[in-house]
Amino acid sequence: MELQNNSYHIQNVSVTALAQKYGLPLFIYDSAKMQAQYTRLASAFDVANLKIHYACKALTNLSVLRLFKKMGAGLDCVSIQEVQIGLKAGFEPNEILFTPNAVSFEELEEAIAYGVKMNIDNLETLEYIGHAHPHIPVCVRINPHIMAGGNRNISVGHIDSKFGISIHQIPLLERIVKSLGIKVEGLHMHTGSDILDSEIFLHAAELLFEVAEKFIENLTYIDFGSGFKVKYKPQDYETDIENFGKEMSAAFNQFCQKMNKELALIFEPGKFLVSDSGYFLAKTNVVKQTTSTVFACLDSGFNHLIRPMFYNAYHHIINVSNPNDIPKLYTLVGYICETDTFGWNRRISHIKQGDILAFFNAGAYCYSMASNYNSRFRPAEVMIHEGKDYLIRERETLTDLLRGQVDSVFCAAVSVV
Repeated sequence: MELQNNSYHIQNVSVTALAQKYGLPLFIYDSAKMQAQYTRLASAFDVANLKIHYACKALTNLSVLRLFKKMGAGLDCVSIQEVQIGLKAGFEPNEILFTPNAVSFEELEEAIAYGVKMNIDNLETLEYIGHAHPHIPVCVRINPHIMAGGNRNISVGHIDSKFGISIHQIPLLERIVKSLGIKVEGLHMHTGSDILDSEIFLHAAELLFEVAEKFIENLTYIDFGSGFKVKYKPQDYETDIENFGKEMSAAFNQFCQKMNKELALIFEPGKFLVSDSGYFLAKTNVVKQTTSTVFACLDSGFNHLIRPMFYNAYHHIINVSNPNDIPKLYTLVGYICETDTFGWNRRISHIKQGDILAFFNAGAYCYSMASNYNSRFRPAEVMIHEGKDYLIRERETLTDLLRGQVDSVFCAAVSVV
Protein backbone atom coordinates (compact mmCIF):
# COMPACT_ATOMS: atom_id res chain seq x y z
CA MET A 1 0.00 0.00 0.00
CA GLU A 2 1.52 3.27 -1.13
CA LEU A 3 0.64 6.88 -0.40
CA GLN A 4 0.13 8.82 -3.65
CA ASN A 5 -1.05 12.44 -3.53
CA ASN A 6 -2.40 12.04 0.01
CA SER A 7 -4.35 8.89 -0.95
CA TYR A 8 -3.44 5.24 -0.42
CA HIS A 9 -3.24 2.89 -3.41
CA ILE A 10 -2.54 -0.80 -4.08
CA GLN A 11 -1.14 -1.40 -7.59
CA ASN A 12 -2.41 2.13 -8.41
CA VAL A 13 -5.95 1.19 -7.31
CA SER A 14 -7.42 3.62 -4.76
CA VAL A 15 -8.07 2.03 -1.37
CA THR A 16 -10.92 4.39 -0.54
CA ALA A 17 -12.50 3.62 -3.91
CA LEU A 18 -12.34 -0.09 -3.07
CA ALA A 19 -14.07 0.61 0.26
CA GLN A 20 -16.82 2.51 -1.52
CA LYS A 21 -17.23 -0.17 -4.19
CA TYR A 22 -17.25 -3.28 -2.00
CA GLY A 23 -18.25 -1.95 1.43
CA LEU A 24 -16.67 -2.45 4.83
CA PRO A 25 -15.21 -4.36 6.57
CA LEU A 26 -13.11 -5.68 3.69
CA PHE A 27 -10.10 -7.92 3.06
CA ILE A 28 -7.86 -6.88 0.16
CA TYR A 29 -4.98 -8.94 -1.27
CA ASP A 30 -2.13 -7.80 -3.52
CA SER A 31 -1.25 -10.63 -5.93
CA ALA A 32 2.04 -8.94 -6.88
CA LYS A 33 3.32 -9.37 -3.32
CA MET A 34 2.36 -13.05 -3.29
CA GLN A 35 4.19 -13.59 -6.55
CA ALA A 36 7.24 -11.67 -5.33
CA GLN A 37 7.47 -13.72 -2.12
CA TYR A 38 7.16 -16.98 -4.04
CA THR A 39 9.89 -15.95 -6.47
CA ARG A 40 12.10 -14.72 -3.65
CA LEU A 41 11.86 -18.05 -1.82
CA ALA A 42 12.37 -20.15 -4.94
CA SER A 43 15.43 -18.09 -5.91
CA ALA A 44 17.05 -18.44 -2.50
CA PHE A 45 17.98 -22.12 -2.95
CA ASP A 46 20.49 -23.79 -5.22
CA VAL A 47 19.44 -27.44 -5.31
CA ALA A 48 18.59 -29.77 -8.16
CA ASN A 49 14.98 -30.35 -7.12
CA LEU A 50 13.18 -27.70 -5.04
CA LYS A 51 9.45 -27.84 -4.38
CA ILE A 52 7.38 -25.19 -2.62
CA HIS A 53 4.07 -26.36 -1.18
CA TYR A 54 1.74 -23.52 -0.18
CA ALA A 55 0.38 -24.12 3.34
CA CYS A 56 -3.18 -23.25 2.42
CA LYS A 57 -4.48 -23.06 6.00
CA ALA A 58 -3.10 -19.50 5.95
CA LEU A 59 -5.63 -18.43 3.31
CA THR A 60 -7.78 -20.97 1.45
CA ASN A 61 -9.55 -18.78 -1.09
CA LEU A 62 -9.76 -20.58 -4.44
CA SER A 63 -8.34 -17.59 -6.30
CA VAL A 64 -5.25 -17.57 -4.07
CA LEU A 65 -4.75 -21.30 -4.54
CA ARG A 66 -5.05 -20.99 -8.32
CA LEU A 67 -2.50 -18.17 -8.33
CA PHE A 68 0.07 -20.38 -6.58
CA LYS A 69 -0.83 -23.35 -8.77
CA LYS A 70 -0.06 -21.21 -11.81
CA MET A 71 3.34 -20.32 -10.33
CA GLY A 72 4.19 -24.01 -9.94
CA ALA A 73 3.48 -24.59 -6.25
CA GLY A 74 2.26 -27.75 -4.62
CA LEU A 75 -0.12 -27.74 -1.66
CA ASP A 76 0.13 -28.52 2.04
CA CYS A 77 -3.26 -29.49 3.50
CA VAL A 78 -4.15 -30.29 7.12
CA SER A 79 -7.80 -31.32 6.69
CA ILE A 80 -9.84 -33.28 4.20
CA GLN A 81 -11.75 -30.09 3.43
CA GLU A 82 -8.52 -28.34 2.44
CA VAL A 83 -7.74 -31.33 0.22
CA GLN A 84 -11.14 -30.99 -1.46
CA ILE A 85 -10.66 -27.24 -1.99
CA GLY A 86 -7.17 -27.86 -3.37
CA LEU A 87 -8.49 -30.40 -5.88
CA LYS A 88 -11.22 -27.96 -6.91
CA ALA A 89 -8.55 -25.28 -7.41
CA GLY A 90 -6.87 -27.54 -9.96
CA PHE A 91 -4.07 -29.25 -8.03
CA GLU A 92 -3.34 -32.84 -8.99
CA PRO A 93 -3.52 -35.39 -6.14
CA ASN A 94 0.24 -36.01 -6.30
CA GLU A 95 0.82 -32.25 -5.82
CA ILE A 96 -0.95 -32.32 -2.44
CA LEU A 97 0.67 -33.45 0.79
CA PHE A 98 -1.96 -34.27 3.44
CA THR A 99 -0.52 -33.53 6.90
CA PRO A 100 -3.34 -34.10 9.39
CA ASN A 101 -3.16 -34.29 13.15
CA ALA A 102 -5.47 -36.22 15.47
CA VAL A 103 -7.92 -37.10 12.69
CA SER A 104 -10.06 -40.22 12.39
CA PHE A 105 -9.21 -43.23 10.27
CA GLU A 106 -12.32 -42.39 8.24
CA GLU A 107 -10.75 -39.06 7.23
CA LEU A 108 -7.50 -40.82 6.36
CA GLU A 109 -9.39 -43.27 4.16
CA GLU A 110 -11.08 -40.40 2.35
CA ALA A 111 -7.71 -38.80 1.65
CA ILE A 112 -6.30 -42.12 0.45
CA ALA A 113 -9.25 -42.46 -1.93
CA TYR A 114 -8.40 -39.06 -3.44
CA GLY A 115 -4.85 -40.28 -4.08
CA VAL A 116 -3.01 -37.47 -2.30
CA LYS A 117 0.35 -37.96 -0.59
CA MET A 118 0.06 -38.97 3.06
CA ASN A 119 2.14 -37.49 5.89
CA ILE A 120 1.82 -39.58 9.05
CA ASP A 121 2.55 -38.08 12.47
CA ASN A 122 1.95 -40.94 14.92
CA LEU A 123 2.88 -44.60 15.20
CA GLU A 124 -0.67 -45.91 15.63
CA THR A 125 -1.76 -44.36 12.35
CA LEU A 126 1.39 -45.61 10.65
CA GLU A 127 0.58 -49.17 11.76
CA TYR A 128 -2.97 -48.78 10.50
CA ILE A 129 -1.74 -47.64 7.07
CA GLY A 130 0.78 -50.47 7.00
CA HIS A 131 -1.90 -53.09 7.66
CA ALA A 132 -4.74 -51.60 5.60
CA HIS A 133 -2.77 -50.12 2.69
CA PRO A 134 0.69 -51.71 2.55
CA HIS A 135 1.15 -50.59 -1.08
CA ILE A 136 0.83 -46.86 -0.30
CA PRO A 137 4.11 -44.95 0.19
CA VAL A 138 4.04 -42.48 3.06
CA CYS A 139 5.84 -39.50 4.49
CA VAL A 140 6.64 -39.55 8.21
CA ARG A 141 6.55 -36.44 10.40
CA ILE A 142 9.32 -36.30 13.00
CA ASN A 143 9.20 -34.23 16.20
CA PRO A 144 12.79 -33.00 16.79
CA HIS A 145 12.12 -31.76 20.36
CA ILE A 146 13.19 -28.23 19.50
CA MET A 147 11.44 -25.27 21.11
CA ALA A 148 11.05 -22.66 18.38
CA GLY A 149 8.48 -20.12 17.24
CA GLY A 150 6.99 -16.75 18.08
CA ASN A 151 5.02 -18.12 21.05
CA ARG A 152 4.00 -21.44 22.54
CA ASN A 153 0.76 -21.61 20.54
CA ILE A 154 2.74 -21.76 17.30
CA SER A 155 5.69 -23.82 18.57
CA VAL A 156 4.98 -27.37 17.45
CA GLY A 157 8.30 -29.23 17.59
CA HIS A 158 9.00 -29.28 21.33
CA ILE A 159 8.97 -32.34 23.60
CA ASP A 160 5.40 -31.78 24.85
CA SER A 161 3.92 -31.10 21.40
CA LYS A 162 1.14 -33.31 20.04
CA PHE A 163 2.70 -33.14 16.57
CA GLY A 164 4.95 -35.76 15.02
CA ILE A 165 6.78 -38.92 16.06
CA SER A 166 9.40 -38.29 18.72
CA ILE A 167 13.01 -38.29 17.59
CA HIS A 168 13.58 -40.73 20.47
CA GLN A 169 11.11 -43.21 18.96
CA ILE A 170 13.11 -43.76 15.78
CA PRO A 171 14.14 -47.35 16.72
CA LEU A 172 10.45 -48.24 17.19
CA LEU A 173 9.60 -46.45 13.94
CA GLU A 174 12.23 -48.53 12.16
CA ARG A 175 10.81 -51.79 13.52
CA ILE A 176 7.26 -50.91 12.44
CA VAL A 177 8.40 -49.91 8.96
CA LYS A 178 10.46 -53.06 8.53
CA SER A 179 7.90 -55.49 9.93
CA LEU A 180 5.01 -54.13 7.84
CA GLY A 181 7.06 -53.44 4.72
CA ILE A 182 6.07 -49.77 4.68
CA LYS A 183 7.66 -47.64 1.99
CA VAL A 184 8.81 -44.34 3.51
CA GLU A 185 9.12 -41.97 0.55
CA GLY A 186 9.45 -38.76 2.57
CA LEU A 187 10.47 -37.31 5.92
CA HIS A 188 8.86 -34.19 7.34
CA MET A 189 9.65 -31.75 10.14
CA HIS A 190 8.03 -28.49 11.23
CA THR A 191 9.24 -26.81 14.41
CA GLY A 192 6.98 -23.74 14.57
CA SER A 193 6.15 -20.34 13.11
CA ASP A 194 7.76 -16.89 13.27
CA ILE A 195 11.27 -18.36 13.52
CA LEU A 196 13.91 -15.67 13.03
CA ASP A 197 17.15 -17.60 13.56
CA SER A 198 18.05 -19.79 10.58
CA GLU A 199 20.35 -21.80 12.87
CA ILE A 200 17.21 -23.45 14.26
CA PHE A 201 16.32 -24.77 10.80
CA LEU A 202 19.88 -25.93 10.21
CA HIS A 203 20.03 -27.73 13.56
CA ALA A 204 16.72 -29.44 12.76
CA ALA A 205 18.12 -30.37 9.35
CA GLU A 206 21.07 -32.16 10.95
CA LEU A 207 18.68 -34.23 13.05
CA LEU A 208 16.48 -35.07 10.09
CA PHE A 209 19.45 -36.03 7.92
CA GLU A 210 20.43 -38.59 10.57
CA VAL A 211 16.95 -40.08 10.43
CA ALA A 212 16.94 -39.98 6.63
CA GLU A 213 19.99 -42.24 6.48
CA LYS A 214 17.91 -45.00 8.08
CA PHE A 215 15.21 -44.80 5.36
CA ILE A 216 17.32 -43.79 2.37
CA GLU A 217 16.41 -46.80 0.22
CA ASN A 218 12.91 -45.57 -0.67
CA LEU A 219 13.32 -41.90 0.22
CA THR A 220 12.55 -39.37 -2.54
CA TYR A 221 12.07 -36.09 -0.61
CA ILE A 222 12.72 -34.30 2.67
CA ASP A 223 10.21 -31.67 3.79
CA PHE A 224 11.33 -29.02 6.28
CA GLY A 225 7.94 -27.33 6.69
CA SER A 226 8.31 -23.60 7.11
CA GLY A 227 7.83 -21.05 9.89
CA PHE A 228 9.86 -18.18 8.46
CA LYS A 229 9.36 -14.90 10.29
CA VAL A 230 7.84 -11.98 8.41
CA LYS A 231 7.86 -8.27 9.27
CA TYR A 232 4.91 -6.98 11.28
CA LYS A 233 6.25 -3.51 12.05
CA PRO A 234 7.91 -1.03 9.68
CA GLN A 235 11.32 -1.58 11.35
CA ASP A 236 10.76 -5.23 12.25
CA TYR A 237 13.11 -8.16 11.67
CA GLU A 238 12.48 -11.08 9.34
CA THR A 239 14.16 -14.37 8.48
CA ASP A 240 17.09 -13.77 6.13
CA ILE A 241 15.79 -16.13 3.44
CA GLU A 242 18.69 -15.50 1.07
CA ASN A 243 21.33 -16.41 3.66
CA PHE A 244 19.28 -19.34 4.92
CA GLY A 245 18.81 -20.61 1.37
CA LYS A 246 22.53 -20.53 0.76
CA GLU A 247 23.35 -22.42 3.97
CA MET A 248 20.52 -24.94 3.65
CA SER A 249 21.37 -25.63 0.00
CA ALA A 250 24.97 -26.40 0.94
CA ALA A 251 23.92 -28.75 3.74
CA PHE A 252 21.27 -30.48 1.62
CA ASN A 253 23.54 -30.93 -1.40
CA GLN A 254 26.26 -32.34 0.85
CA PHE A 255 23.81 -34.86 2.29
CA CYS A 256 22.59 -35.92 -1.17
CA GLN A 257 26.18 -36.36 -2.29
CA LYS A 258 26.97 -38.41 0.81
CA MET A 259 23.97 -40.67 0.16
CA ASN A 260 24.66 -40.70 -3.61
CA LYS A 261 20.99 -39.92 -4.16
CA GLU A 262 19.20 -36.89 -5.59
CA LEU A 263 16.35 -36.00 -3.26
CA ALA A 264 13.75 -33.25 -3.52
CA LEU A 265 13.91 -30.43 -0.98
CA ILE A 266 10.44 -29.22 0.06
CA PHE A 267 9.26 -26.23 2.06
CA GLU A 268 5.68 -25.42 3.09
CA PRO A 269 5.35 -21.65 3.55
CA GLY A 270 1.98 -20.10 4.28
CA LYS A 271 2.44 -16.88 6.21
CA PHE A 272 5.66 -16.09 4.32
CA LEU A 273 3.82 -16.10 1.00
CA VAL A 274 0.60 -14.26 1.86
CA SER A 275 0.89 -12.31 5.13
CA ASP A 276 2.28 -9.08 3.72
CA SER A 277 -0.04 -9.22 0.71
CA GLY A 278 -3.17 -8.70 2.79
CA TYR A 279 -4.91 -5.61 4.18
CA PHE A 280 -8.02 -5.41 6.31
CA LEU A 281 -10.19 -2.30 6.15
CA ALA A 282 -12.65 -1.29 8.86
CA LYS A 283 -14.67 1.88 9.51
CA THR A 284 -14.59 3.89 12.74
CA ASN A 285 -18.04 3.79 14.37
CA VAL A 286 -17.23 6.15 17.24
CA VAL A 287 -14.26 7.67 19.06
CA LYS A 288 -14.77 7.24 22.81
CA GLN A 289 -12.83 9.15 25.47
CA THR A 290 -12.59 7.66 28.99
CA THR A 291 -10.64 8.90 32.00
CA SER A 292 -7.37 7.47 30.71
CA THR A 293 -7.91 6.11 27.19
CA VAL A 294 -9.12 7.20 23.79
CA PHE A 295 -10.85 4.29 22.06
CA ALA A 296 -11.33 4.13 18.31
CA CYS A 297 -14.30 1.75 18.05
CA LEU A 298 -14.55 -0.08 14.73
CA ASP A 299 -17.25 -1.88 12.76
CA SER A 300 -15.38 -5.16 13.21
CA GLY A 301 -13.98 -7.35 15.99
CA PHE A 302 -12.06 -10.51 16.73
CA ASN A 303 -14.74 -12.33 14.75
CA HIS A 304 -12.95 -10.96 11.67
CA LEU A 305 -9.36 -10.65 12.88
CA ILE A 306 -8.62 -12.73 15.95
CA ARG A 307 -4.81 -12.74 15.90
CA PRO A 308 -4.30 -9.79 18.31
CA MET A 309 -6.53 -11.41 20.94
CA PHE A 310 -5.50 -15.03 20.29
CA TYR A 311 -1.75 -14.65 19.76
CA ASN A 312 -1.18 -11.15 21.16
CA ALA A 313 -0.10 -10.44 17.57
CA TYR A 314 0.85 -7.00 16.30
CA HIS A 315 -0.73 -5.55 13.15
CA HIS A 316 0.41 -2.16 11.91
CA ILE A 317 -2.63 0.15 11.59
CA ILE A 318 -3.00 3.40 9.64
CA ASN A 319 -5.75 5.94 9.03
CA VAL A 320 -6.53 5.69 5.33
CA SER A 321 -9.03 8.57 5.40
CA ASN A 322 -6.73 11.05 7.15
CA PRO A 323 -3.13 9.97 6.58
CA ASN A 324 -1.18 13.15 7.33
CA ASP A 325 -2.86 14.71 10.36
CA ILE A 326 -1.31 15.06 13.85
CA PRO A 327 -0.81 11.56 15.34
CA LYS A 328 -2.55 10.77 18.62
CA LEU A 329 -2.66 7.78 20.94
CA TYR A 330 -5.55 5.39 20.40
CA THR A 331 -6.59 1.96 21.61
CA LEU A 332 -8.36 0.22 18.73
CA VAL A 333 -11.33 -1.94 19.75
CA GLY A 334 -14.14 -3.84 18.07
CA TYR A 335 -17.86 -4.34 18.49
CA ILE A 336 -17.82 -7.81 20.07
CA CYS A 337 -19.51 -8.24 23.46
CA GLU A 338 -16.28 -8.90 25.39
CA THR A 339 -12.70 -7.64 25.51
CA ASP A 340 -11.97 -7.14 21.86
CA THR A 341 -8.79 -5.15 21.26
CA PHE A 342 -6.81 -4.81 18.03
CA GLY A 343 -4.04 -2.58 19.39
CA TRP A 344 -3.13 -0.69 22.54
CA ASN A 345 -1.84 2.91 22.66
CA ARG A 346 -1.06 3.24 18.96
CA ARG A 347 0.18 6.51 17.46
CA ILE A 348 -2.16 7.02 14.50
CA SER A 349 -3.06 10.10 12.48
CA HIS A 350 -6.09 11.84 14.06
CA ILE A 351 -9.14 9.52 13.88
CA LYS A 352 -12.74 10.70 13.66
CA GLN A 353 -16.06 8.94 13.19
CA GLY A 354 -16.37 7.41 9.71
CA ASP A 355 -12.63 7.19 9.05
CA ILE A 356 -11.33 4.05 7.36
CA LEU A 357 -8.49 2.24 9.13
CA ALA A 358 -6.23 -0.29 7.41
CA PHE A 359 -4.57 -3.26 9.13
CA PHE A 360 -1.38 -4.59 7.54
CA ASN A 361 -0.25 -8.25 7.38
CA ALA A 362 -3.86 -9.39 7.03
CA GLY A 363 -3.16 -12.05 4.40
CA ALA A 364 -2.37 -14.99 6.68
CA TYR A 365 -4.59 -16.49 9.37
CA CYS A 366 -7.07 -13.62 9.31
CA TYR A 367 -9.99 -14.47 7.06
CA SER A 368 -9.21 -18.18 7.49
CA MET A 369 -9.72 -17.81 11.27
CA ALA A 370 -12.76 -15.51 11.00
CA SER A 371 -16.09 -16.59 12.50
CA ASN A 372 -19.73 -15.62 12.86
CA TYR A 373 -19.43 -14.92 16.59
CA ASN A 374 -22.18 -12.56 17.79
CA SER A 375 -23.99 -13.61 14.58
CA ARG A 376 -21.88 -11.16 12.57
CA PHE A 377 -21.30 -11.62 8.85
CA ARG A 378 -17.84 -12.34 7.50
CA PRO A 379 -16.44 -9.68 5.12
CA ALA A 380 -15.91 -9.79 1.39
CA GLU A 381 -12.49 -10.51 -0.13
CA VAL A 382 -10.97 -8.65 -3.07
CA MET A 383 -7.83 -9.45 -5.10
CA ILE A 384 -5.81 -6.75 -6.85
CA HIS A 385 -4.14 -8.36 -9.85
CA GLU A 386 -2.23 -6.56 -12.59
CA GLY A 387 -3.81 -3.25 -11.65
CA LYS A 388 -7.42 -4.46 -11.56
CA ASP A 389 -9.68 -5.36 -8.64
CA TYR A 390 -11.59 -8.64 -8.51
CA LEU A 391 -14.21 -9.76 -6.01
CA ILE A 392 -13.06 -13.24 -4.93
CA ARG A 393 -15.53 -13.82 -2.08
CA GLU A 394 -18.90 -12.20 -1.53
CA ARG A 395 -19.87 -10.61 1.76
CA GLU A 396 -22.04 -12.91 3.84
CA THR A 397 -25.76 -12.27 4.34
CA LEU A 398 -28.43 -13.51 6.74
CA THR A 399 -29.10 -16.34 4.31
CA ASP A 400 -25.53 -17.56 4.80
CA LEU A 401 -25.90 -17.27 8.56
CA LEU A 402 -29.06 -19.39 8.60
CA ARG A 403 -27.89 -21.94 6.03
CA GLY A 404 -27.93 -25.41 7.54
CA GLN A 405 -30.36 -24.56 10.31
CA VAL A 406 -33.50 -26.69 10.13
CA ASP A 407 -36.92 -25.07 10.47
CA SER A 408 -38.24 -28.32 11.92
CA VAL A 409 -41.28 -29.66 13.72
CA PHE A 410 -39.56 -28.64 16.94
CA CYS A 411 -39.30 -25.04 15.72
CA ALA A 412 -43.03 -25.11 14.96
CA ALA A 413 -43.77 -26.52 18.41
CA VAL A 414 -42.00 -23.69 20.20
CA SER A 415 -42.99 -20.86 17.84
CA VAL A 416 -44.79 -17.86 19.25
CA VAL A 417 -48.13 -17.11 17.65
